[in-house]
Amino acid sequence: MNAEEAAALLAHCSGFDNRQPSVAAAKSWAAALHNLPYDQDTRDAVAAYYTTPPQNPTERLWILPHHVRTLRSKIRSARLENFQYEPIADESPAEFLARYKGQVQAIASGRVAAPSGRLALEGGPSREFMAELEARGWEGNRTVPDTDDDEIQAELVDTVRRVGPLGIVCPVEKCRAAIGKPCKGPGGSDKLPLGKPRLKPHNARLRAASGLTEATPEERAIEEQRIRQMSAAHLARQTEEPTDADIVDEAAS
Repeated sequence: MNAEEAAALLAHCSGFDNRQPSVAAAKSWAAALHNLPYDQDTRDAVAAYYTTPPQNPTERLWILPHHVRTLRSKIRSARLENFQYEPIADESPAEFLARYKGQVQAIASGRVAAPSGRLALEGGPSREFMAELEARGWEGNRTVPDTDDDEIQAELVDTVRRVGPLGIVCPVEKCRAAIGKPCKGPGGSDKLPLGKPRLKPHNARLRAASGLTEATPEERAIEEQRIRQMSAAHLARQTEEPTDADIVDEAAS
């Protein structure tokens, strides 16, 4: 862009902001935009700048050379959004660079119509390929129902498991908390038939989640008898040991 073209561009800008172009301003704009031509894209960049309102409504728009350069580049880049290089057979690197640059410039300038849509892959996998996938257990073509009916929900409950004690049903007969639900304590009411939620799951649920087998009634009876015997032995030792009163009496005598 020379000084004469810059003067014409400033005259175009004055139609938006009522500036007063001068010879000095034309020379300065020509120096700042020396590698840009005075074409329709340059004029459209000025129009695009004044189409956008300022961030501050009280501020006056005043275009500068860097605005023209940036907006003109955006206008030309938008035409290349769906650009795909069209190669030729057996082209050399030099031929590729020359052809690529020529196609980019032709589309960016608007001399060649920009691609209207993105290229898409056509066709699908072959029958042999699909047969190999299905033979390996692939079920990608399963039909997904529109609604989640009870059968599907039940299937999910049976197949999805949580980690830890909440991943199994509580084996305690009076609790039987479902998967994902906390155990219930005793003393239920009409609103809470199984009582309030427990902060800690039942021991039987913890053992079952850890893979430990539940004790049989005979084993539980033996364990209870052992605990009773230990408690009785502890009480017997307590009665045999001297009390504080006995120690005081012996010291006084």
